Amino acid sequence: MSDAFTTRVLHITSGRRERVVDLTRDCEAFLREAADGRDGLLNVFVPHATAGIAVIETGAGSDDDLLAALHHLLPADDRWQHRHGSPGHGRDHVLPALVPPHATLPVVNGRLELGTWQSVCLVDTNKDNPDRTVRLSFLGGG
Repeated sequence: MSDAFTTRVLHITSGRRERVVDLTRDCEAFLREAADGRDGLLNVFVPHATAGIAVIETGAGSDDDLLAALHHLLPADDRWQHRHGSPGHGRDHVLPALVPPHATLPVVNGRLELGTWQSVCLVDTNKDNPDRTVRLSFLGGG
């Protein structure tokens, strides 16, 4: 594989509850090896039909606010056509339309270019699937 493109898969246990999982440190660790001081792009992708990637502030309540907003927009009740799994699970399949399963972020001098309060997060409302994979891919200049 070319050193212009490097990829790694993270294995995340999100548990049996709705969660926002901060992946920023994992992204930074990956870039220390993959980017090696170069400029490029980091793509973060979750290959699941019921999870998304968000760039959001964490630790000050915004992650809980995001889950509350998703509960308001996508209630876990019987209105959903998609009906397998736990009650209201159909809403989990709508989540990626609002919180996409990917984010592409700039990397400058090997470092992730995030704002002061931004974090890269896995958003997982699916209580039925506690094990997730997240693919990190760096595309960099030579």
